[in-house]
Amino acid sequence: MSTPSSGNWFHADVREEYGRFMWGGLALALVGVAALIWPMVSTLVTSVFVGWMLVLGGVVSLFGGVSIPGSGRSFAAVLYALLSIAAGAFILARVDAALLVITTALGLLFMVQGAYELALAFELRPARNWIWMLLSAVASILLSLVIISGWPASSLVALGVIMGVNFISSGLAYLSLGLAARTLSSQGDRDAFPQEAARKA
Repeated sequence: MSTPSSGNWFHADVREEYGRFMWGGLALALVGVAALIWPMVSTLVTSVFVGWMLVLGGVVSLFGGVSIPGSGRSFAAVLYALLSIAAGAFILARVDAALLVITTALGLLFMVQGAYELALAFELRPARNWIWMLLSAVASILLSLVIISGWPASSLVALGVIMGVNFISSGLAYLSLGLAARTLSSQGDRDAFPQEAARKA
């Protein structure tokens, strides 16, 4: 008995979730447009968000570390929690200095994102609109190289613009993926129920 290949399962999952891809892509694109309109605000919001995430994550880890049995594991967990809280507090207190670190982290993050989207694009090929995912991957990698090569001269405005472009490119890629998946889903319904599709036509 033959079994579906992993690629067929992958495409089936994409067809079933096309609505999430479309709405998620639209949301990403809108966030990117807002970041381009207010680049300095978006940069500051990102810095504050990262700071609070580190603080809150450190507090949760601290409570968890105290309850871990064993002095060695507990010490490591508490140390990690305290470092996370200290890093978050530093970002919130010195946003200007922390931007250098955040800029570097974003450069590395965009590189990883670009590699993931590149692999996803070739996984989708030759599905319709797969080229948009490829373009998003190229854009993420180029943005990563721009950030890393321009460090530490990257300004507040430049960081906000880079984030906006990244969100827009990713949003358009996932939106086009959702549209293509919806088309495939509609074609699958017509193939499954040809008589019903003929009556509607």
